Amino acid sequence: MLNIEKGIDSLTNFKRQTSQYLEQLHETGEPDVLTVNGKAQVVVQDAAAYQRLVERATQAEREETIAAIREGLADVEAGRTRPARQVLKSLAQKYGLTVPGE
Repeated sequence: MLNIEKGIDSLTNFKRQTSQYLEQLHETGEPDVLTVNGKAQVVVQDAAAYQRLVERATQAEREETIAAIREGLADVEAGRTRPARQVLKSLAQKYGLTVPGE
């Protein structure tokens, strides 16, 4: 997680002390925000920490997808579905469109 008190510095300082910053990034696993003229411009992070972040995001996305599929299957089992063509027709009528193939 970004430490707002320690995790913000200028790009100029990063350029001057790159090896020290890299060592800190490896040790802490925490990202740093680098600024140009006082405005945040880039975030730097250790590669291993970034990989963990990507894996967590991927896992969360996978869990959301599985939950949505389960919800859809429950809707089918409970009879809370309609044929796609019927839905397309009602939407076409509502918005004054034509349904392809009709």
